[in-house]
Amino acid sequence: MPKQVDHDQRRRLIAEAVCRLAARDGLERVSLRTVAREAGISMGLVQHYFTTKDEMLVFAFRVMSEGVQRRLEHSMAVLSEPPTTRSMLRTLLLAMLPLDDESRFESPLWVAFLAHAVHTPSLAEPLRQDSRQLTDFLVDLLRGARETGELAGDVDPQAAALALLGLSDGLMMRVLIDPGSAGLAVQAVDEELTRLFP
Repeated sequence: MPKQVDHDQRRRLIAEAVCRLAARDGLERVSLRTVAREAGISMGLVQHYFTTKDEMLVFAFRVMSEGVQRRLEHSMAVLSEPPTTRSMLRTLLLAMLPLDDESRFESPLWVAFLAHAVHTPSLAEPLRQDSRQLTDFLVDLLRGARETGELAGDVDPQAAALALLGLSDGLMMRVLIDPGSAGLAVQAVDEELTRLFP
């Protein structure tokens, strides 16, 4: 009887090889050939699932994005009940910074995908979708906090959400370049949240 092939598992094996290779050597070193070598499979097998590098990168980004989302959801799930809006925002923003092994692996990948997406429309669209979803989630949190009086009534939830994500993105870059600034990055998040939630 022929062996059953799990195609999704094979595609994910390739995506994981893309991520390891990109994290170690940068996206410019990613090709169908180098990914095949990294995954320990034939180039023909990689080509069976992905006909172009961009198609492979889009799938790898989706796999990485799912992993990041699971990690963020886990960080939120372990908060004490009921969590305050401030504690949820703090947990989420800190989980996006390269402060542990998992996020230190993901952050350079995120930056590499973002840089590549500037010139690659097929990769830009999933990045935009993820960004919109995260922004909408923060806007909903902040809007709810404003309605309950936890957040000042004159704060625009949309502008505040964008500012918080911009702060997080900038701090992520700073900590990647200078890991010694991690403590100051946490302090910067706390100070911004204190400003929003006095």
